Amino acid sequence: MNGSFRIGRLFGIPILIHYTFLIVIPLFAWIIGSEILLTAGVLKDLFAVPIDTSVITSGYMPWILGVIIALGLFAGVLVHELAHSVVALHKGIAINNITLMIFGGIAQMEEGTPDPKAELPMALVGPVASLILGFICCGIVYAAPLVTANPGMQGVWIFVFGYLGMLNIILCLFNLIPAFPMDGGRVLRAWLATRMPLHRATKIAADIGKGFAIIFGIIGLFTFSPFLILIALFIYIGANAESTAVKYSQLLQNVTVGDMMSTPVTTVPPTMPMSTVIGMMYSSKHLGFPVVERDTLVGIVTLADVNRTSSIDREAMQVRDIMTRDPITLPPEAPVIDALRIMSAQNFGRIPVVQDGKILGIVTRTDILKVAELKQI
Repeated sequence: MNGSFRIGRLFGIPILIHYTFLIVIPLFAWIIGSEILLTAGVLKDLFAVPIDTSVITSGYMPWILGVIIALGLFAGVLVHELAHSVVALHKGIAINNITLMIFGGIAQMEEGTPDPKAELPMALVGPVASLILGFICCGIVYAAPLVTANPGMQGVWIFVFGYLGMLNIILCLFNLIPAFPMDGGRVLRAWLATRMPLHRATKIAADIGKGFAIIFGIIGLFTFSPFLILIALFIYIGANAESTAVKYSQLLQNVTVGDMMSTPVTTVPPTMPMSTVIGMMYSSKHLGFPVVERDTLVGIVTLADVNRTSSIDREAMQVRDIMTRDPITLPPEAPVIDALRIMSAQNFGRIPVVQDGKILGIVTRTDILKVAELKQI
C-alpha cells in the first residue's frame, strides 16, 4: 500500500505502518490524556475497584499514558489482523502484508472468489481474538494489587489495562456489526452464500453495509463527529469496492486473457528515442508499449515511466533508460480476473500476454471493464 513502510515480520507476514498511523497516535494520546479523570471515573464504576489518580494525573503522565494506550490499542489491532491471517494461511491463502493505518489494520490477502467455508472462520477469529485479549486485560486490572503495593502505581495498572480491556471488547463488538466490509459483514455474507449465489450474497451484505454507513454518517453530522463520518465513508467505500469486485468475478468467470487480448501489439525497441515514444502515445492514445529486442520481451514503457524523468533529460534518453524491466506477464490461458486483480494491486493499466517467450498480445484494464459492461447486457 502506498504511503506505508515496513517495521518487521510476524509468522512470515510483513508488517507495515501507513503514514496515517503516525498521525493518529498523537491524536489518540491527546484525547486519552485530556480526559484522564473522566475515564478513571468510568473505569472505577465499570470494574468496581478504587483508582488512585495521584500518579496518572501528575506532570506529563497523562500524555505518556495516552501514548502507551494508543500503542496498546494498535497492538491489539495487530493481534486481531494476525488472527485473520493465521487462519487464512491455514486455509492456503497467501498474505501479502498487514498494514496498520488510521482506522485500524488491513490484512491484504491473495485470494480469488471468496469461499464461504473459509471466509466464515477467518472473519470470526479476529473479533474472538480481540475479545480474548480484552478479557485478559480486564483480568490484569484485578491483579494490580499483586503486582505492586503502591496505590499510585496500582492506579496506573488499572487505568492502562482497564482502558485497553474496554477498547478491545469494543473493537470486537464493533467488528461484529453486519456492515460489510467489517468482519460481521463477512460473516453475514458467508452465511448467506450457503443459501444463494455468492454475488447475490455479497450484494445484500454490501447494501446492509452501505445502510450502516449512511446511519453512521447522519449521526456523525448531527453530533459533529468527524471521526464517525470518516468511518462511515470507509465502510461505504469498502462495501462498494467489494461488491464491485465480486460482480466482476462473476461476469468474467471462464473468460481468459487470450479471449480478450488486443493483437497485434505495437512494440518499441529499447533504442528508440524518448521523443518518438511520446509522439506514439499522442498519436495512438495508448499510454504504454511493450519493449521487444530480438523478438523477446525485455520491458514495458508507460506514461508513468516518462513522467518520472525531467522534460530536459528526455531529449537525450532512449526507451531502455526508463523502461520497467522484467514486467509482469500472463499466459493466454490465465483467467482475466487474475489480470484485473494484479492491475488493481500493482496500480498499472496493462499486462503483456506471453507464451514461450513470445509476446502474443496485451490486455488492458479498459478492455476488461468494457467486456464486463458488455456481459451485463
